[in-house]
Amino acid sequence: MKLSSSSLLALCGGSVFALIVRDASSFVPHPPLPRHAAAASSTTTTTTTTNTVVLKVFSPPGSSGTGMGWIDPCSPVNTADSLRKTLDECLKGSTFQKRISILGSTGSIGTQTLEIVDACPDNFVVDALSAGGNAELMAEQVMRYRPRMASLSTPEAAGRLRSILKERGCADMPDIVHGPEGIVEAATVSTADTVVTGIVGAAGLLPTIEAIKLGKDIALANKETLISGGPVINPLVEGHGINMLPADSEHSAIFQCLQGVPPGGLRRIILTASGGAFRDLTKEELFGMCETDKRAVQAKATTHPNWDMGAKITLDSATMMNKGLEVIEAHYLFGASYDDIDIVIHPQSIVHSMVETQDTSCIAQLGWADMRLPIVYSISWPHRLRMPYKPLNLAEIGSLTFKAPDREKYPCIQLAYDAGRMGGTMTAVLNAANEAANEMFREDVGLGFMDIPKLIEGAMEAHKEDFKMKGVTLDDILSCDAWAREYVAENTKNIVKAPLVII
Repeated sequence: MKLSSSSLLALCGGSVFALIVRDASSFVPHPPLPRHAAAASSTTTTTTTTNTVVLKVFSPPGSSGTGMGWIDPCSPVNTADSLRKTLDECLKGSTFQKRISILGSTGSIGTQTLEIVDACPDNFVVDALSAGGNAELMAEQVMRYRPRMASLSTPEAAGRLRSILKERGCADMPDIVHGPEGIVEAATVSTADTVVTGIVGAAGLLPTIEAIKLGKDIALANKETLISGGPVINPLVEGHGINMLPADSEHSAIFQCLQGVPPGGLRRIILTASGGAFRDLTKEELFGMCETDKRAVQAKATTHPNWDMGAKITLDSATMMNKGLEVIEAHYLFGASYDDIDIVIHPQSIVHSMVETQDTSCIAQLGWADMRLPIVYSISWPHRLRMPYKPLNLAEIGSLTFKAPDREKYPCIQLAYDAGRMGGTMTAVLNAANEAANEMFREDVGLGFMDIPKLIEGAMEAHKEDFKMKGVTLDDILSCDAWAREYVAENTKNIVKAPLVII
């Protein structure tokens, strides 16, 4: 008897309970696979008892490494044109000045970008700022950086900003806009040549697209741009000839390592991961905790062992979905096939990622865990600005360690690879389902840690009826995003009733 994920979720509402998914890839709908993806296919067997459905899901480890399945990168690497463009920019010297628009100016990415502007006032001018509802902080930023435009999420917040600025005697009042249209206006302000996309979620897609259409470079910190929107974004980047410059640490590391690597020189990408909250537990220990002490699992999953991050990212780190999403992003940024992108756990988080060249040399980028480093390179590329940061001291660190991730312990990794190999609208469903399941887990509605990949897997399985491979539009992506969130919300109440069965 073989049951689909959707059937199993339906059963959870009755007298038949439970599943465990250690590697959920076999429940992802696969069209005929190209030869380079064949090695990723899975074998599934299912056994049943009166009250329990138990899944045994296996997938062969490793990748085929055929070098097939590569695409044109949307980052300026791996091509003759990108080498010429990089050289031309380098020879202009570091006396350049860039005008930037910052989407998400009051968040972590935005405030750190403004710290860089403070450190390099001759190199950067702020033309537009966009944020959520923090009118007080936005007012401080407007007074300090004097942008031409300021956007907030609601008319109330925009009105509050206007009042604060008047009270403080703002001499250079910006155009104050609001809502989704305001974000687009900030992204497309005529004078800016680079847009920093620090805004979170699908709300970042449309303004990024509109900025690309106007020929603006993108300092990319919004994951949805490529994870969900890759099928739309990549052709636009190529068609408009803009530079897509990664502003997160792993992809910036890869981008930096590829500077000067000739076309055809890249063999493999190696993404490093901290390993998250459960990196020091065996899968048996983790699964045991999930069964016997869900509260302890929840507390640990939202506490990172290395640093204090946002709750969503911390949980994504614990499930390792953050790294799976970065695999998809790396595919679009650098063109590598999924068979040629690997993950390695590196607890010290000093090596931010690596590339392997055709001669098997490995090039790594190292540094302290400081988001300002990738951000400054994304807005200054290809120049190297002198920054007032603490230099790296390897002797102080002492040792660096690495190990392979256990894909049975972290089924979200395989789900991301499978969604990426399918392409089309499946990655949008993966991303949205993960965001929704992540949020439900943190809201403490009774969702278990291993229920997160179950819900994502179920959404991917259910999406096969509407899956679209070619001709994907922004409307398709947004529609799939909304559908996947609804799917998770509707099925959470059923899956929380299913006890975890360890096999």
